[in-house]
Amino acid sequence: MTTTWDGLGGEGDGVTGVEGAGSSGGIGAEPLLLGVRHHGPGSARAVRAALDVARPRVVLIEGPPEADALIPLAADEDMRPPVALLAHAVDEPGRSAFWPLAEFSPEWVAIRWALEQGVPARFIDLPATHTLVWGSGAEGASAGDGGGGGGGAAGPHADVGSDVPVDADTGTDVPVDAGIDANANANADADADTAPNTGVDGGPDPDPDVDADAAPQSDVRVDPLGVLAEAAGYDDAERWWEDVVEHRGLGKGDAFAPFAVVEEAMGALREVYGSGGHDRDLVREAYMRLQVRAAQREFGNGVAVVCGAWHVPALRQKVTVAADRALVKGLPKVKVDMTWVPWTHRRLARASGYGAGIDSPGWYGHLFSAPDRPVERWMTKVAGLLRAEDRAVSSAHVIEAVRLAETLAAMRGRPLAGLGETTDAVRAVMGEGSDVPLALVHDRLVVGDVLGEVPEAAPAVPLQRDLARLQRRLRLKPEALERELELDLRKETDAGRSRLLHRLRLLGVAWGEPVVSRGSTGTFRETWRLRWEPELSVRVAEAGVWGTTVLAAATAKAEADATAAQGLAEVTALAERCLLAELPDALPAVMRILADRAALDTDVGHLAQALPALVRSLRYGDVRGTDTGALAEVAAGLAERIFVGLPPACAALDTDAAEEMRRHVDAVNTAVGLLGEVPAAGHGDLRGRWHAVLRVLSARDTVPGVIRGRAVRLLLDDGGLAQDEAARLMGLVLSPGTPPGDAAAWIEGFVGGGGGMLLVHDERLLGLVDGWLTGVPAEAFADVLPLLRRTFSAYEPGVRRTLGELVRRGPGQRGSAAAVGSGTPGFGAGLDVERADAVLPVVRLLLGLDGAGDEESAELAGVA
Repeated sequence: MTTTWDGLGGEGDGVTGVEGAGSSGGIGAEPLLLGVRHHGPGSARAVRAALDVARPRVVLIEGPPEADALIPLAADEDMRPPVALLAHAVDEPGRSAFWPLAEFSPEWVAIRWALEQGVPARFIDLPATHTLVWGSGAEGASAGDGGGGGGGAAGPHADVGSDVPVDADTGTDVPVDAGIDANANANADADADTAPNTGVDGGPDPDPDVDADAAPQSDVRVDPLGVLAEAAGYDDAERWWEDVVEHRGLGKGDAFAPFAVVEEAMGALREVYGSGGHDRDLVREAYMRLQVRAAQREFGNGVAVVCGAWHVPALRQKVTVAADRALVKGLPKVKVDMTWVPWTHRRLARASGYGAGIDSPGWYGHLFSAPDRPVERWMTKVAGLLRAEDRAVSSAHVIEAVRLAETLAAMRGRPLAGLGETTDAVRAVMGEGSDVPLALVHDRLVVGDVLGEVPEAAPAVPLQRDLARLQRRLRLKPEALERELELDLRKETDAGRSRLLHRLRLLGVAWGEPVVSRGSTGTFRETWRLRWEPELSVRVAEAGVWGTTVLAAATAKAEADATAAQGLAEVTALAERCLLAELPDALPAVMRILADRAALDTDVGHLAQALPALVRSLRYGDVRGTDTGALAEVAAGLAERIFVGLPPACAALDTDAAEEMRRHVDAVNTAVGLLGEVPAAGHGDLRGRWHAVLRVLSARDTVPGVIRGRAVRLLLDDGGLAQDEAARLMGLVLSPGTPPGDAAAWIEGFVGGGGGMLLVHDERLLGLVDGWLTGVPAEAFADVLPLLRRTFSAYEPGVRRTLGELVRRGPGQRGSAAAVGSGTPGFGAGLDVERADAVLPVVRLLLGLDGAGDEESAELAGVA
């Protein structure tokens, strides 16, 4: 291969033209084939320069033809890349695919050029109506084979040859071996376990009619950039591409030279590797040739084609029309809809699993948009980011970092400082040798969280339009950057935001995730972690089958989920979500199903699992104004059934079952505590009856020790048992007649889960445990040790330390809680009132209290 790579940058004396086009402009009898690397700013600049010279009458672009009607929207002032074309099956919205485009994507540049010049632009790749079925696995084993996309060029660097659509579920490529629209079915079972393409394997099974010796390459994924970089002596394909394309600019040479050189290189590779493991490319290329011929018949000689460079040799190849039609005949079909949706730089990154992705979309976007001095402008961005994070970065840091990056580039023989050099310079100068700031720079700038926008005129399902309306009304803008949102449900706008987020979660649109509030634990506060991902547009389209508005869709989905729920706990959790989402029309249906399931379910464990969620839901009536009367009635009835069935259910349990039942007892106790505050007609004093159940559990020998101990502890905490009685019960259990294992389990139930403070403040209980433990026979000590370690290791370090001090002093030195620590070295036996009074003026000053002592406070503070 005798390619002159200087031609890629528009410099040097490489190939000076493309067949059918010359430096003087115009297009000859052959179409002008512009082979590009998808999402490559160098290719994007070269495409614009070539189109400016050639002035074609029509621009053909690799992409699904169903999107032709959407092309004019690219000129809308509200359209801001990155964006993506979304195709989904009408009858199965989950079967979908994206075709991402960034500002620096050659296809986007070609579309914009055509719209600016008033020239028709069309997509010519295999229609999505075929590829969504083709990739679903529904048409036989071969349709489901493949390794995650990779496009015409296969693998992580596949975007030289083909842009790979993205799986709508995971953001990764689906198993189709060809370019921009070959990705399909996000939810197809056949694709669920398919890994993203690695560039070396995972391709489709070879055609059984092809001789393995004659075409050994058919089962291997070829990475064109990797092969070319290796031939040039590079071990990093990205660095090679930056050196020969991105950092050289267009120069003043032949505008078509870069494409001629790329075509020559791809032709040489395809002579050696054939389809490179992408056998479906043959069908796609046949369809593209048919479309190019049709354009030539309509427009004559003024046809320009922008496609993956991998396909250029195949499009240049002379093949009969009959042969191409035979390849595309009889392909399966499915009815599809297409629209534009916002995309993000993060989803353009290869780390997201996108086979045609790039390592640094933010960096490439900077190279494309920077009018001059890209290194200086980049360092300025980095300095601004680090300053915003309170890091000390001055102008001198920026100057020195630029100098270091340029020096490194010169030492490494690179035409311009690349991402590697700028990263090393930032680490050395701005990060002082630390990688910590580099992680922030990589996340925010090298990759970035830029979220595109699409105009309202773009086609959308009714549910999507209603969601957009609610987002505008509630001032809740989708953002790619993860952020936390604090909501005060007493405010109308915040309550509306909460309703929207809960309804979307019920519909499977996980825009927000509830997290624990840091500022308050009240029920009137909620904290959400928000992040909009592009695939959520697919989830919205899927949810459109339930209704045309968010409220109607969430109501219908809740009713359907309640009917399909398998267990009682699922229905109670759904009732809680209906209250959170404020779905008054769905709640009666859910409650009917809940009452029916509760009446038929006799498993106490199931009832105990269901009750806490049901009782938690009762609290929302205070803040959200929801009528929870029916809910309280069902919850009280559920509690009554638990009271009756719990004692028999706790008998004769093994260790694991006893531990699980102890957790149920804790949950029911918490639920009864909340339920006791809510009146339920006909159910009387629930708390009193629950105490009676706990007394039964604490006294039955057939109940495991961990449950008996927990029952005593709960009674003691709730005021249903005096401390003397608790000490008496503990003394009975820890008597010599009780097997050590049973006694240890009782202790675990009684003092486990934060019960250490009981031992700290009650000398009798600690003495009983201490005396029992010292009397455990040596042969039984090894059996009880794991239980005791598990119990006491859960205590806070301070509690363990205090207990150790109390045990060390011995029974004669232990006092009341007030005297704990009185014997600690360095501390007096009592309170020193005079020294305590000395701090009162400072306390008054800190608290801003007026009155006597102000002058003294001022003197102590040094401000008199």
